[in-house]
Amino acid sequence: MKTEEMLRERLRLLRIILNRKDNFGKISFVTRSWNPVTGCYHNCTYCWARRLALTKLRHVKRYRHGFLPRLNLEEFRHTFKPGETIFVSDMGDLWGSWVPREWVMRVIKHVRRFPDTWFLFLTKNPLRYHEFLDVMPSNIVLGATIETNRDEYYAGTAGTPVSEAPPPTARFHAMKSLEWPLKYISIEPILDFDLEIFSSWIKEIDPIMIHVGYDNYGNKLPEPPLAKTLRLIEEASKYTIVLSATLRRAWNERLQVITRE
Repeated sequence: MKTEEMLRERLRLLRIILNRKDNFGKISFVTRSWNPVTGCYHNCTYCWARRLALTKLRHVKRYRHGFLPRLNLEEFRHTFKPGETIFVSDMGDLWGSWVPREWVMRVIKHVRRFPDTWFLFLTKNPLRYHEFLDVMPSNIVLGATIETNRDEYYAGTAGTPVSEAPPPTARFHAMKSLEWPLKYISIEPILDFDLEIFSSWIKEIDPIMIHVGYDNYGNKLPEPPLAKTLRLIEEASKYTIVLSATLRRAWNERLQVITRE
């Protein structure tokens, strides 16, 4: 994609984002989700999607055998409206190393049918994006979840590993080197981090926006103090749009307050 075209696409999407509000008056990015591929092998300890698939949705056809990766052919009947932003596969990781290339190509071909709709991809394996850049349509936002800069939370050197996904450093390098105008970073659920390093990562990746939020499901993750998160948001706001979800004191901060009282 030429530089001029990349800039036009970026500005066009930014205008849409800044003008779109949800029912509470907050800037809203995604309008709805679409799940042509579900399931995941990253085994994140905090995964709400896997928990949902194994409990409330366990009798639904696509989850009868657990949270196994699956191509859902019925999803390719869906059509999309101009101006929408569709979150693709929020119930799995389309870009996991286990996903066949044919599945990914089938999703991309369907996306090509709707050039006036935006599609958000989100993964913990962004290196896989590089394999498909030559066939990506320009209405795609390529996102990665990077909850921290600290690999030790994944290696198990700081307690039980939070996930079997590629470590944060690998995701950072994959996104930094990704030549694509519309990049997105999800920092949710946020894990404790090193402020200077993590903020520089965000700047080097150069996303059109980031999304920051704390865990909503009581997993007692290694969370940063709220004040530290707010400093990260303040710093990141200097060079990108910051959208926020749940912002609260870390669970151990709250515990300390209760103990002192």
